[in-house]
Amino acid sequence: MENPQMSHTPVVSQLSDDVRVTFYKKTYAHLAGAVLLFILVETLFFQVDAIVNFALSLTGGISWLLLLGGFMLVTNYAEKMALKSDNTNMHYAGLVLYVVAEAFIFIPLIFIAMMMAEDGAFSILNQAAVLTLSLFTGLSAVVFITKKDFSFMKSALTIAGFIAMGLIVAGTLFGFNLGLWFSAGMVILASGSILYQTSNMIHKYKENQYVAASLGLFASLMLLFWYILSILSND
Repeated sequence: MENPQMSHTPVVSQLSDDVRVTFYKKTYAHLAGAVLLFILVETLFFQVDAIVNFALSLTGGISWLLLLGGFMLVTNYAEKMALKSDNTNMHYAGLVLYVVAEAFIFIPLIFIAMMMAEDGAFSILNQAAVLTLSLFTGLSAVVFITKKDFSFMKSALTIAGFIAMGLIVAGTLFGFNLGLWFSAGMVILASGSILYQTSNMIHKYKENQYVAASLGLFASLMLLFWYILSILSND
């Protein structure tokens, strides 16, 4: 439930232009910080063979499903820390927790991409990063330019997310590859999530919830990055 003390606080779209711009700057600054922290933590993880080997050992069968389940629990807990608490330190703790969880679950996919990448500056990882940031920027611009409220997408995104999770579980249990079309569909889902989260930043969040807003954007950004990287790694 929403904090009663926050229920009458105006959302960002109802604030003055100066306050609204300040909120956007804080949100995207924290998003950039989350991305940089992800890169740092991922780099540190890859310096420790035991962590890499442990993550790779969880990529098959039930272990992968347990890892996904654990990641979902951490995600839910981190979002509550960032959104529900009145303590700013808890907001940051939730964001950091989520970034570390993302970095860990990304280890197998980045490992595969690194094995496939040829020497050179513009590797698969770089290509995926450029494509992800370009698409993220374009989708964000759509929300700001149109000023449209995309909250109506919540039900569709939720249903699509459950369907996708069901397919992932089925594919893992019965050993079939979901293939390129599934990854392409997930890119579309992630794109919709970016529209939704960017819209939430404007129409849902309060002035002091920029950390929670950045977490939502980061989650959608990383989902998009995951499936773009998956597509490029399978070429």
